[in-house]
Amino acid sequence: MTEAMREGSDARIAVLDVGKTNIKLSAVCEDGTILETLSIANRVMDGPPWRHHDLAGTGDWVLSSLTELCRRHDILSFVTSGHGSGGVLVGPDPDENGDGTALPMIDYEQPLPEDIRLRYAPLSGSFFDRGSALMLGATHQARQMYWMQQAEPQAFAKARWFLGVPQYWAWRLSGVAVSEATFLGAQSHLWNTVERRWAPIVAACGWQSLMPPFAPAWQRIGKIRPALASRYGLPPHINVLAGIHDSSANFYRYQAAGLTGATVVSTGTWIVALNGAVAPERLDEHRGMTCNSDVDGKPVGGALTMGGREFSLVAGPQTDSRPVSVETIGRLVEQGTLALPSFGDDDGLFPGSAGKGRFLGPLPVDPDERKALAVLYTALLTAECLDALGSDGLVILDGSFLREPLYAAIVAALRPDRQTLYSHEAYGVASGTALLAGHATRTAKAPIALNTPPSMPGIASALAGYVERWRQLSRINTHARLQKGL
Repeated sequence: MTEAMREGSDARIAVLDVGKTNIKLSAVCEDGTILETLSIANRVMDGPPWRHHDLAGTGDWVLSSLTELCRRHDILSFVTSGHGSGGVLVGPDPDENGDGTALPMIDYEQPLPEDIRLRYAPLSGSFFDRGSALMLGATHQARQMYWMQQAEPQAFAKARWFLGVPQYWAWRLSGVAVSEATFLGAQSHLWNTVERRWAPIVAACGWQSLMPPFAPAWQRIGKIRPALASRYGLPPHINVLAGIHDSSANFYRYQAAGLTGATVVSTGTWIVALNGAVAPERLDEHRGMTCNSDVDGKPVGGALTMGGREFSLVAGPQTDSRPVSVETIGRLVEQGTLALPSFGDDDGLFPGSAGKGRFLGPLPVDPDERKALAVLYTALLTAECLDALGSDGLVILDGSFLREPLYAAIVAALRPDRQTLYSHEAYGVASGTALLAGHATRTAKAPIALNTPPSMPGIASALAGYVERWRQLSRINTHARLQKGL
């Protein structure tokens, strides 16, 4: 699929954005303006030895698409952002005709073998060694490494590097392997961001030699490999940057604009709220809180929940494309229709709630009401993330949830007398990633357009009571489950 975003200026940076569901390759100007985007589904294949991503097929698409973009734009640099739960074990050199992997890249949403889950937990270290609680499935790169090492010891022993998703693509294109702070700080369980050291599991399992030297996300680590340039007809001068975690790239976009004190909420498969001013001691792993890293390696407080998945499960399969109306939201609020966490496989901010989500009050009567309830529910989850971080200052919302106009309006209504803004830019991760190319030379704030959500005076008073009841029931249910050991 090709999507022309804006016309009239040359692009300078090719940004590969590897999401859990989709992969996008964009041509982007130095100021973050998106010119064109190509995309495909992020294909997952069944085993053996486990469910894994199709890196060979994706690689051919990436390079062919990069060639296509280079025909229309003056591409000088290539940089990747990626979701924080993916790592790739690779051999000594990129494979010109394959994917370079020593073992297939694990799909993090699949369940862990029970023996791996039980043996991994005692090795995972303190909260700051992990940066998060133990999350669903095969999430966390250290847990993936442990599974690989236990299940395929011979192949694991022949590996040269373990790379985060952005650094894998940088290595594949340039042949240079690096580690990077934002990606390792995204709940990898490999890096202690607060103390800036490897987590104890790295030495305990003998992984030190698999960790390449660090490079900042914006560093040009090499040029496109001559063999790839020749094979795909690519310009040989393209610089390859180290790459960045996707939510951290979006956070960096606002940092580059001078909004360093804001809490930034990225929405998509996950709701991810990040704030660089949160004291580490405030972070509570039992409430879905995390310790991330910014591009300079400094700790960033985070709160996250799998909001996109929750939305899909509440909205149901017959979602209407029309925006949700204020009248429908108001009706649900007035009649007390609640969606209580959590419907998916992740606890999020409510420990013990995974898979125990339920509806309370009059059930939605049609797809419109189900979608409206999903918007209301994910706005409540967003407010919980902000509450966990103590975000009393400026909050900026962006990502795919902003396609629903009332999402931002409800979040703003839940934060009376505090400033809430939103961005309509649907490709904020790509914009932030592209801004890395000018990091070392930027002298002015990066441009950014922000909007104020509309007010909802008709239901504001009823919403206050609705929210209080939702929070009380959600937390009571969570406490009861913990007391029962569920």
